[in-house]
Order: sequence, then C-alpha cells, then structure tokens
Amino acid sequence: MNAMLRLPGHSDYETIATWIADAASCARWAGPKLRYPFSPVELQTMLSSVNGLAGGASYCLADASDACASPLGFGQHWVATPGAVHLGRIIISPLARGKGLGRTFCTLLMAQAIQATNAATVSLRVYRDNAPALALYASLGFVAEEADSSDEILFMRADAAPPID
Repeated sequence: MNAMLRLPGHSDYETIATWIADAASCARWAGPKLRYPFSPVELQTMLSSVNGLAGGASYCLADASDACASPLGFGQHWVATPGAVHLGRIIISPLARGKGLGRTFCTLLMAQAIQATNAATVSLRVYRDNAPALALYASLGFVAEEADSSDEILFMRADAAPPID
C-alpha cells in the first residue's frame, strides 16, 4: 500500500467513531476530556478543537490509490511548548491493525508535524501496558521521560531529526 496523510472529512469521523467501543477505550485513546458516548458530529467538534491550538492539525491515514476511501488511521499534533510538537489521539482502524500501518502512520505524522512546526523534538504519551505501541515508539527513536510520566502513562520524547554520525 502507498500510504498518505489527508485531512479528515465528515464521513471520516463517522468511521472513526465506530473504532471506539466504550468509555474506557475512549479515555485510553483520547484522554479524560473527550466524553463518551458521542455522535460522529460531536466527535468531529471535540477533535477539531486541537486545530485551535498552536500548530495543531488532524490527519487521517489513507491509501494513496484510493484517498477517498475510509480512513485507516487518525492522529493529531499540536505545539506543546516552543520547539516541541506533541502527537496525540493516534489510532489505527481495528480492521487494519497488525499490518505495520502504525509505523507508517507515525512516521508520516511525525514528518508532517515537524514540517508544520519546525520543532526540534516530538513527544507523545502512551499507556505503560500498551506493549505494541511502546515497542513501536521506541523503534522510532522515542525515549521514556519518567519525570513527566505517571504510574499509568509514559511520556516519551524523540529528536525531530536523526543524529548525524
């Protein structure tokens, strides 16, 4: 598959809403501020608030050969602090998991976030018990920062550019 990022449309939120099965999975994906249950319209409104943050944007992962098809993933970025961009609300369609799309999506989302914000570092948060995501993020260069973490959630940071050898 030739993957690409695209801006989400109304029908994408209808699809994304089906990926969230219950309040617990909603909280794990989007944090405590996103209430569940929600309609696709409410989801779009709640998730679009990131665009009001400095450097904030939402993206869907799509197959470039059929960019209008249902999204395969969704994620956002926003400026956390000057020089740092934060990735959040990253999710892959349940039907597309286990196929390497998480790596593809995160790589594309990181590149887009860095390009849009000119950030020197990229950060994210992940539940400590989410072993597949932890392994993925570590393989992408993210390193845990315990000082900014909790017992349940790990804060991770990566350099925006790979080190020069």
